[in-house]
Amino acid sequence: MHKSGFVNIVGNPNVGKSTLMNSLVGERISIITSKAQTTRHRIMGIVNTDDMQIVYSDTPGVLKPNYKLQESMLGFSQSALVDADILLYVTDTVETPDKNAEFLDRVAKEHMPVIVIINKIDLLKGQDELEKLVEKWHELLPQAEIIPISAMLKFNIDNLLKRIKDLLPESPPFFDKDALTDKPARFFVNEIIREKILLTYDKEIPYACEVVVELFKESDKRIDISAVIYVERDSQKGIIIGKGGSALKRVGSLARKDIEAFFDKQVFLQLYVKVEKDWRNRENKLRTFGYLND
Repeated sequence: MHKSGFVNIVGNPNVGKSTLMNSLVGERISIITSKAQTTRHRIMGIVNTDDMQIVYSDTPGVLKPNYKLQESMLGFSQSALVDADILLYVTDTVETPDKNAEFLDRVAKEHMPVIVIINKIDLLKGQDELEKLVEKWHELLPQAEIIPISAMLKFNIDNLLKRIKDLLPESPPFFDKDALTDKPARFFVNEIIREKILLTYDKEIPYACEVVVELFKESDKRIDISAVIYVERDSQKGIIIGKGGSALKRVGSLARKDIEAFFDKQVFLQLYVKVEKDWRNRENKLRTFGYLND
């Protein structure tokens, strides 16, 4: 008997979906920062054993779109409700349980097994607070199981994983047994560079950036990479580069170290900055950057 299934992770921004995804997969698949909207794509992480294949999907945080990029991000989250064998709805101890009620109503109508993950329980003062939260979620999603965890501290992840394995349907594997993700190598280079942009710059700057790898040339011992950081305005380009190129150099240095760790090879990384005006609202650019299908 072989079990396989799609375990899709959804929820509002900043509740710890990507941290949970990486804990469940056992690899750093999704980038993580403290800023909302860090995840822009739907990213799969695949866990294989002899008799099981679990295909996890990390998705962007659910939000009301202000521009076409966010419409695409919401589409990734909504698509996760359609093809899930098991749905993990991640919340935390900080947000109000009825936040984004419209999306929650959709989750309530789904027929697949739903597990509400209450993350960050290490922030609670006592058992009483947790019991109140659990009770509230029972009211909102009466058909769901509820499992409290701390993804950061890896608390109760083993019990969650056991429950996921119990609920997986019988099925042959969907991907090759040596697959870790559905994304190509270039995608993870893009994401690592974008993570360093999120960590280095403030306010709107990181959200106006998109990264495209234009060269990825791999040999036995080294990878040569050339990537372009796209921004929306000339003033943003100046901020990304920094005085004498100092800010861009810092991003490149931080990204190179993580890319080397990811691929376990020496990396030569070149970064360039270009202006692509209002790209977040232009369908042709969103299609080019992989946010829209033809």
